Amino acid sequence: MSADPLHRDAARVLAAWQAPDGAQDKLRAAYTEHLAAHPDGMWKSCGAGHLTASALIVDPERERVLLTLHRKLRMWLQTGGHCEPADRSLAGAALREATEESGVPGLRLLPEPVNLDRHDTPCATHLDVQYAALAPSGARETVSEESLELRWFGYEEVREVADASVVRLLERTRAALR
Repeated sequence: MSADPLHRDAARVLAAWQAPDGAQDKLRAAYTEHLAAHPDGMWKSCGAGHLTASALIVDPERERVLLTLHRKLRMWLQTGGHCEPADRSLAGAALREATEESGVPGLRLLPEPVNLDRHDTPCATHLDVQYAALAPSGARETVSEESLELRWFGYEEVREVADASVVRLLERTRAALR
């Protein structure tokens, strides 16, 4: 077992997570195998790829989500990114990233991940563990240095501005909220 508390937490979360379908369960197994094979599998320095943590910020009362126009990728995405040494849990990393990138205080994560998404980025392969973050009533966002822009989109608008991975994340988030 890894001495790294974040690595241990990620392995625990993935082992316990009930995937919503077979494809997600295959990803869950691949993430678990990655962690077993790579003690540094949580960190950007891992050449074989690394786990990341993200969160889709949702305002269920107004049926909308907050997306960030990512500065480097120039795409509308959920908040999230690399884990940091001070992170002790995947959920904590996702919440930290969501709060830092949105400027919204008082976000509350759903207790379990809602989706997994493996994708290639300019830095490496990301094995993203995706959560949903509920925004408090009246939430006001503040653009961070990681974003070109932040904007609220109605559930039905997301398909028009974001790629299929964000649409899937929204669908899984909505299912988790039911």
